[in-house]
Amino acid sequence: MTTTSSVPIAVRVNGRKHQRDVRPHHTLLEVLRDDVGLTGTKECCAEGECGACTVLVNGRAVCACLMLAAEADGDDITTIEGLAKDDRLDSVQQAFIAAGAVQCGFCIPGMIMSAKYLLMNNAHPTVAEIQEGLSGNLCRCGGYHRIIDAVARAAAEE
Repeated sequence: MTTTSSVPIAVRVNGRKHQRDVRPHHTLLEVLRDDVGLTGTKECCAEGECGACTVLVNGRAVCACLMLAAEADGDDITTIEGLAKDDRLDSVQQAFIAAGAVQCGFCIPGMIMSAKYLLMNNAHPTVAEIQEGLSGNLCRCGGYHRIIDAVARAAAEE
């Protein structure tokens, strides 16, 4: 009989340290949602195709459904819940609301995290650069025009 042992990891999620024992096959997404209790990051395709699970790992946009939790040991992770500071939404979150880009809400956390990553690396993207920056994210409601407008609005306000 074979047993799967757990692996200890230590991560910083939204500025708070977390130590967990995880199974080698558990994804970062599972740990964030099930162990840490942050459900803003969504699971949709579980294949890295839709971007709903996008988080920032050490400042880089990552599909949390594809990253094993053990790979995140020692990393700094930012989820959608970590963008707001002192009860104030991040400028990207505010722009999504102002542009009416929040529809069903399922893809929005991943869209916002991808947009945040884009704007961290390109403060004033063109529409084509916004489209490219969000190309790994799918919106089943088809709200792409408003989403692109929201990212452009956030860039203009920075």
